[in-house]
Amino acid sequence: IILLLNRRGYASFISCKNCGFVFKCPHCDITLTYHKSTNNLRCHYCGYAEKIENICPDCKEKSITSLGVGTEKIEEELLSIYPNIKISRMDFDTTSKKGSHAKIIKEFKEHKQDILLGTQIVAKGLDFENVTLVGVLNADTSLNIPDFKSSETTFSLLSQVSGRSGRSTKEGEVIIQTFNKEHYAIQYVKNHNYLGFYKEEMKIRQKLKYPPFYYIVYIRISSKDNDTCYKESLKIKKSLERYLDKTIILGPSATNVFKLNNIYRYGIILKYKNQDNLIDILNKMINAYKGNHKVTVDLNFNPGHL
Repeated sequence: IILLLNRRGYASFISCKNCGFVFKCPHCDITLTYHKSTNNLRCHYCGYAEKIENICPDCKEKSITSLGVGTEKIEEELLSIYPNIKISRMDFDTTSKKGSHAKIIKEFKEHKQDILLGTQIVAKGLDFENVTLVGVLNADTSLNIPDFKSSETTFSLLSQVSGRSGRSTKEGEVIIQTFNKEHYAIQYVKNHNYLGFYKEEMKIRQKLKYPPFYYIVYIRISSKDNDTCYKESLKIKKSLERYLDKTIILGPSATNVFKLNNIYRYGIILKYKNQDNLIDILNKMINAYKGNHKVTVDLNFNPGHL
């Protein structure tokens, strides 16, 4: 059996049942993930870690609880239901040492383990003739990412991991757990309908003016000071609106991870088909911020993800 859960750790976040306090990274705008094996809270963006306490730092009550599920928690749950089963967990935490990735695959291939549980690392390129069941836990994890490619990412990941089951003479089965079973990405995976998904996705992309019907430029403005970052972002947007008459300009808005390593970040999205002076205007903008130690401006043409 191969089980996919695209979220590592024991719990997605830790909070207080009494006052609602949530442990967050002091350097990033992101909740800390609980890892039971090391009994610490860790930021999956900057690597910050701290030991977990059972007393809430806010209300001082012993009301700390874990919410959400990660691969580590699933491993514990499986062992509580099937105590004699052998499980290999394959995620960033278990494959960080040299040779550990190859060792896990070798043991599973030799049937020294019954279940291979992991993040998206288990979805691609693995060929085991005895795997007859693939299970996907909470397939909505990637579906709910605020990105125009989230449906495509979900369809691709589920199609890939589904292909791990029944690769030899034995018949294979795939079970997908989802709260959005009517979503077109889930339905087309279920029916192995790549062309159907493509046509549906293209309709949506065309209506919303996303690639391949429009080009995109993503402008990221970064600064250690939030107010400075936002004011400069507004200034950049107004300047672009003055010169880019055939371009749709969206933002500025906070990036998905608004604060990363103590740096605040805002984004501006440009959508265009034909804008002859675009490169010239963007070059002038970049040059205007060269040598600026307070604000950094980065460009990404046709990014894979926003």
